[in-house]
Amino acid sequence: MSHTHADDATPRGRILARLRGALTDAPAAHTPPAATAVASHYAGNTPNWPLAERLTRLVNMMQSVQTEVHLVRESDWPARLAWVVGDKGVRQILLAPQTAHGERAARALQQAGSSALIRAFDRDIEHWKAELFTDIDAGFTTVRSAIAATGSLVLWPDADEPRTVSLVPPLHIALLDGRKVHTHFHEAMTAEGWAAGGMPTNALLVSGPSKTSDIQQTLAYGAHGPRALVLLLIVPDEVDLTALATATGACA
Repeated sequence: MSHTHADDATPRGRILARLRGALTDAPAAHTPPAATAVASHYAGNTPNWPLAERLTRLVNMMQSVQTEVHLVRESDWPARLAWVVGDKGVRQILLAPQTAHGERAARALQQAGSSALIRAFDRDIEHWKAELFTDIDAGFTTVRSAIAATGSLVLWPDADEPRTVSLVPPLHIALLDGRKVHTHFHEAMTAEGWAAGGMPTNALLVSGPSKTSDIQQTLAYGAHGPRALVLLLIVPDEVDLTALATATGACA
């Protein structure tokens, strides 16, 4: 004879009944105490760095781990990208021409007479894996934001720019809006609403080219992933670009 879950006397039924009871008796959703404690800690221990200071710290941190940083304005980053592509001898560059920044990049390369072949991630990786890993010299992506305290870029892969674009080619060229530089990781997560905004499968934190260290602590770059990282940092108009270049030694 069949019976409902409510009067199920089997071990399974008793377990399910307890679980349903726990859900019914559960208190309303609230912020976990641990999260409140973390927020309180950062609220009382976050330095009030102005934008110029955050940019300076980011650039210095990233250059210390062999990132090549170029300071640009919004109007001239495409020309600088074209120069970098030529200077690095890039033969094939992977970018997203369907995006606004990808379209500007492709147009700048064409106007500069670049010989680099522009490629798009327009096929499943299984259909061109060998070509991707063998022939593509550089990948160009935007950066969601950055963290000044650790010198890290936050990449937010999506359908237009999957993580492969920044992880597979030996050279990664990243474009960052300087207004999106946060003081620390907690500030980045809270200011951008990571908890409620729907995170990608992989949010990437990039702090320079790929590197590893063997048992003797000998640091080697390019062991897995890009051997080189070039950052095009768009300096907001209210920040003195020349002063920033002088303070950091970055290319301007």
